[in-house]
Amino acid sequence: MAVLMAGTFVFVLDFFIVNVAIPSTQAELGATDSQIQLVVATYAIAIASLLILGGRLGDLFGRRRLFTLGIALFTASSALCGAAPGITTLLVGRVLQGIGAALFAPQVLSIIGVTFAGDERRRAVTTYGLVMGLAAAGGQLVGGALIALDLFGLDWRACYLVNVPIGLAALVIAPRALAESWAAVGERLDLLGAALAGATLVAIVLPLVEGRNEGWPPWTFASFAGAVPLALAFALRQRRLAAAGDAPLVHPELFRERAFTVGVLTSVVFYAGMASFFLVLAIYLQEGCGLSALDSGLVFTALAAGYLVASAGAEVLAPRFGRQVLAAGGVVRATALTGLALTVAAIGTGGSPLLLVPTLAVDGIGMGLLTAPLVATVVGGMDPLHAGAASGVLSTAQQVGNTIGVAAIGALFYGAIGPRGDYAGAFELALVAVAAVCLAVAALVQLLPGRPAPAPAPARPTPRLD
Repeated sequence: MAVLMAGTFVFVLDFFIVNVAIPSTQAELGATDSQIQLVVATYAIAIASLLILGGRLGDLFGRRRLFTLGIALFTASSALCGAAPGITTLLVGRVLQGIGAALFAPQVLSIIGVTFAGDERRRAVTTYGLVMGLAAAGGQLVGGALIALDLFGLDWRACYLVNVPIGLAALVIAPRALAESWAAVGERLDLLGAALAGATLVAIVLPLVEGRNEGWPPWTFASFAGAVPLALAFALRQRRLAAAGDAPLVHPELFRERAFTVGVLTSVVFYAGMASFFLVLAIYLQEGCGLSALDSGLVFTALAAGYLVASAGAEVLAPRFGRQVLAAGGVVRATALTGLALTVAAIGTGGSPLLLVPTLAVDGIGMGLLTAPLVATVVGGMDPLHAGAASGVLSTAQQVGNTIGVAAIGALFYGAIGPRGDYAGAFELALVAVAAVCLAVAALVQLLPGRPAPAPAPARPTPRLD
């Protein structure tokens, strides 16, 4: 678990820590606004488009092998980013980071799924959700602290180089700590299906990432429209391969499970309200209230504290109350965000940010009640034969949700700032929108089965063939 969680931590951290480093990166490298936006976009696009393929590669060629390969590529590309002499090298490094993350991230849940069962699996998934939330909420603090400390004069480069010692430690320990496993030996990889899946996700994610910055030009809507036939072609190919007894990239049987289908959809909605909230909160604190990146990160610790407490409680509550724990998390979040909006309306951008801490802590509790139980719902009854594909689909849903939320809520937020720089009013409006998303999550989870599916016995790792 220590090795798996190290990978999970850096994978999520790199989504959020880089935002803190953007201003100093642009200043040092002399990058244009569009180039600096690509620093964030290339990582997101590479991951979202390749996660399903990464999960399937683990099924076919060994989950430990793909985890190790992905961590090695991610670590090397993090070093490349940290040493980048110019913006072009940094962008190449970010693409390679995304590819590496897409290779190892789906293996985490796959290895958990085939290694643990029953209470052990529930504890492992809870730990996974806990680390994901702490990495997301703590990204602002870690990045702010690294830049404020300016160790060895590294400034923004430390936000990438921090991955290197973590990755090296994981590479040393992984061969000793992880057993190798395969879902099916000798099956062929559906390369056409992989190409269709990747093209579909690029057609969705690319305009979401770049559309607002470019004023939603015609190509963004053409890209969205093109995603529809690509997705249909992918679905038809998977059904045809399954009917012929061949090996599809994503087996249609996965979506016959109500818990999986509804859980994936709920994940998209939940993460749309999570990443977008972190974005608008950081901008409100730094641009509106004038806090430094470090001080802003310290405010985020209230979220992390509430998340930590609730994640531990959710492990006990979820087996007993099932989907209603998830619903409670959505309602708690919506209530906390409404309270936060009222507080912001009262203090504007001139009051003490400490006044936000109580409602932020409650919001963290709502996130903690949702994250790990939602993952457990999706993977709880997962057939080990489909572990990689299922993990890839779930991870993809999370990243697509992040991107949709940042694009939609971000557009609403920036549009409301106006020429007078009304950060408080824009933040209030965004909070109301995110609260509505949280209520949608509470409604969606009512479609889930009443209790989590029992975890099947872990599959015995397939003996190594080499």
